[in-house]
Amino acid sequence: LRQLRFFPLIQLLLIAAFIFLGYLAFNAARRAEQNRVWAGMAKETSHQLGTPISAIIAWIEHLRTIQDEETQDILNELRSDVDRLELIAERFSKIGSAPKLEHTDIYAEIEKCFTYMQRRASRKVSFEFESSEEKLPLHINPPLFHWVVENLLRNALDATEGKGKISAEVYEDQDFAYVDISDTGKGIPHNKFKTVFQPGYTTKKRGWGLGLSLTKRIIEEYHGGKIFVKKSVEGEGTTFTIKLPKKLTKQPVEMY
Repeated sequence: LRQLRFFPLIQLLLIAAFIFLGYLAFNAARRAEQNRVWAGMAKETSHQLGTPISAIIAWIEHLRTIQDEETQDILNELRSDVDRLELIAERFSKIGSAPKLEHTDIYAEIEKCFTYMQRRASRKVSFEFESSEEKLPLHINPPLFHWVVENLLRNALDATEGKGKISAEVYEDQDFAYVDISDTGKGIPHNKFKTVFQPGYTTKKRGWGLGLSLTKRIIEEYHGGKIFVKKSVEGEGTTFTIKLPKKLTKQPVEMY
């Protein structure tokens, strides 16, 4: 009889457990469906981008017939931007599949990003990055890594408001390599150090606030690393740190 007294309680616990498991299963199914929708939208976006990109390339090749040095320089930069658009379209088309990681020199990739952004920034902003004769190869996906660094550089440009300094430093220990990207901009309040990586967070009038959220996902889920605000002082500037493993510890997840 004493054991029967606990029977209703056991029933309630079992019902609660089934409800909880059902809730988890429902959430997992909903997230999977959302991921499928986003993947489909991304692939369609990639397809739609293909036509205007092809048209722009055709116009660039037509304008190359103009034998003017200044025009040729502008066209070279325009072609570089179109190449970036093609990379973006390619990334969208591959959403839903795991990104391919390559053994790549991190110094060379950062230098490419700095060169690209410096040519498109105000001359009142100085870019400082001291490369190294010694290579530091890491397992990265170059296009995605470029996107991460360029996103941090764009945020740094916004923070400096067209005047200041943006710099990068690479260093390492036994197991990890680190990339510090710093600016002399307006800074981030200490209580926002983690909030800035949340989807929807933005201080800009335009934009969806997804840049740093995607940056975090690319580094942590696809590259097995970490990204965080190392330090920031309001009115003085901010340093973001990217931490990447020297050895590949796990395979990257699918790009949802």
